Amino acid sequence: MLLQQPDPFKVHGLQSPFLALLKQLCFRADTAQRASAESAFASPPRSGHLGEQGVCSWTEETEIMTQERLWQVLDPSWGDLRALSALLCSSAAAVVLLKWLGRRQIQQKMDEARRSRHLALERMEKAAHRLKQENPGTQTSHILSLTMVELAEKLKEGSLSPESVLYSYMDKALEVNREVNCVTDFIHGCEDQLQKLKKQKEKGLLYGIPISIKDHINCKGHISSGGMVKFLGQVKEEDSVIVQVLKHQGGIPFVKTNIPQTMINYDCSNPIFGQTLNPLNPQKSPGGSSGGEGALIAGGGSILGIGSDVAGSIRLPSSFCGLCGLKPTGNRISKQGVISPLIGMQSVTGMLGPMARDVDSLALCMKALLCQEMFQLDPTVPPIPFDEQVYTGSQPLRIGYYEGDGYFQPSPSMKRAVQHTRKLLQDAGHTLVPFALPKIDYVVDELFTRGIFSDGAAHLVDCFKGDIVDPNLKSQYNTYRVPALVKRILAIILKPIYPRIARDLSALCGVGSAKNLWDQHGAVAAYRTEFIAKWRELRLDVILCPALGPAFNHGYAGKLFAATSYTNLYNVLNFPAGVVPVSVVTSADEEELERYRGHYGDPWDKRLKEAVSGAVGMPVAVQCVALPWQEELCLRFMKEVEALARGTKRNV
Repeated sequence: MLLQQPDPFKVHGLQSPFLALLKQLCFRADTAQRASAESAFASPPRSGHLGEQGVCSWTEETEIMTQERLWQVLDPSWGDLRALSALLCSSAAAVVLLKWLGRRQIQQKMDEARRSRHLALERMEKAAHRLKQENPGTQTSHILSLTMVELAEKLKEGSLSPESVLYSYMDKALEVNREVNCVTDFIHGCEDQLQKLKKQKEKGLLYGIPISIKDHINCKGHISSGGMVKFLGQVKEEDSVIVQVLKHQGGIPFVKTNIPQTMINYDCSNPIFGQTLNPLNPQKSPGGSSGGEGALIAGGGSILGIGSDVAGSIRLPSSFCGLCGLKPTGNRISKQGVISPLIGMQSVTGMLGPMARDVDSLALCMKALLCQEMFQLDPTVPPIPFDEQVYTGSQPLRIGYYEGDGYFQPSPSMKRAVQHTRKLLQDAGHTLVPFALPKIDYVVDELFTRGIFSDGAAHLVDCFKGDIVDPNLKSQYNTYRVPALVKRILAIILKPIYPRIARDLSALCGVGSAKNLWDQHGAVAAYRTEFIAKWRELRLDVILCPALGPAFNHGYAGKLFAATSYTNLYNVLNFPAGVVPVSVVTSADEEELERYRGHYGDPWDKRLKEAVSGAVGMPVAVQCVALPWQEELCLRFMKEVEALARGTKRNV
C-alpha cells in the first residue's frame, strides 16, 4: 500500500488557482509519461481490458505518484506546507516592502526639496530686511506702482537705486507667495549681481530690473525641477543663455517660480511644491505651465518674468491672470539651458518668452534679449536685432479675425472680447477681414496631438518612473499610459458617439514609425504653406482671435488638454503670438454661459462650461498673431489693442 503524502498543492487547506493549475499540469505530464512507457514496453491493452473501477484505481494511483514525484522535485525544505506558505507570503511582503521603500525614498527627496525651499525663502526674507535697513526711507509702494519702462528710466538716471527696487520686489514676492504659493526658490546670486552692476561702466537696457524665472530654466547653483522628482538634487553649474543675457543687460533674476508636473498641463500644481492659486481669485487656476510666473506678476511680486510655451504656456497664464505675454517664433530666443520632458520632439515648436503687465515691458525685454551677447552665446539664434521702427509704427493695419476656431466653441466672454476689440480697431481706422481657419480638426488632432505625442507619449510616461503623479495630472497620465491597441479599439467604439474624443485617442497612439514621423513633419510644413498662402491672398498684416478663458476652476485643465486648440495652433505653425487683456467677465456673460452647449455636446464641452463658470470680474484676453520672425509687428498690434482697450488711443 502506498503511503499518501499531504497534498502539496494545498496551503492551509486552501487550493489557489495557480497551485491547482500546477497540480493539473504535473498530473497530465505524469499520465503522458506512463502512457508512453506502456506503449513502448507492453502490448496495447485490449478493448475493455480495464473496467471502470480499474480506471479509477489507476487514476488515483497516478495522482498519488504525481504528488510523490513533485515532492522529489521540490527542495526537501519545502516538505512542510507551512514553509511553502511562508515563502509565498514573504515574497509578497518583499514586493510590498520594495514598493514602500521606493515611495519612501521619493517622499524623502520631496521633503528635502521643500526644506531647501523653506531655507531659501528664509534667506530671501533676511536679505530683503538687510537691504531695507541699508536703504531707509524708500517708498516701496511708489516703486511697485511704476511701469517697467518708468522703473528702468529712474534706475538709469539714478533717482532710484537697484538695492531699493530689489528689496521692494523681494518683500512683495514673499507676501504674494504666502497667499498663492508661486515661488519655488530664491536666486541668492542676485546679491552678487547687485555688486557687479555697481562696477559696470555701461548700464544695460534692464539695469536694476528684478526678473522672475520659470522653474525649468537653468540658473547657476539651483535646481530646475520640472515639477518632477527625477530632476531633484541636480544643481546646475551654469546659467541658461537667456539668464546670462538678462544679467548682461543689467537685469537681476531673483526668484524661480512654480510649474505643473512635467509642464504638459495648463494648471499649476506638482507633488513637490503643491498648487499655485490665482491671486485674482483663489478658487481659480493661474494657468500654466508658466503659472507661477502668472500668479507672481499678477500679484505684484514681479515686474517681468520669463516663461516658456509649447501649447500656450505663456499665453494661457497671461489670459487667466490678466497679463500680457508673448510667444516668439521658435529660436528667435535661445533655448539652451532649459530642461524638458519632450527633448527631441520636433513636430510642435516650443520657445521662451516674456510675461509682464503691459506690452511696452514685453517690447523692452525683447529689445534687450535680441543683442550681440545672445547671438554670440548661441550661434543657432538668427542675429536679428529688435526693429524699433516697426514696433513704433502708426500706419493702419489690415487685420484678419475669427471669433471661434471650430474645435471648441468659445465661452461667451471669449467671443465678446473679440467682437468688442474688432469694433474698437475698426473705429480706430484699421481694416478688419473675416478669416476662416483651414482644417482645424486636422490641425489639432493630426498635427498637434499626434505630433507632440508622436512617440505615443512614451517619453512622458517614462518621466513618471520613480515619481508620484500629481492629482491634477492623473486624468492625462492615465490616458497616456493606456496601450496603443486599447486606444485604437476605444477610438473605434467611441467614434459614432463622441467623434472628437475618438480622434484624440487615435492621435495619442503616435505615428508608429520613422517613415510616418517624416510624413508628419512634411504635413506640418504643407499646412504652414497653405495657411500663409491664405494669409497672403487676403493681404493681411496680422490676425485677431480668441484666447482661451476666463480662468479655469481648479482641477479642469488636466481633463481638457485639447482646449488648448486656440493657442497650440500657433505652436504648430510656429508664428509669433501674444495675448492682451481687454475686458472682464460680466454677469451677462455668466448668464449666457448657462446656455452653452459646445460644438459636439460631448463630455469635453460639458467640462469646459463647468471650468469657466463663476468667473464674474475675471480678466478676458484676445490673441494677436503675426507671421514668423515678425515679433515687432505682433507687439505693435498688441500695443494697439491694449491702448484701445484702456481708452488711451486716438484714431489713426
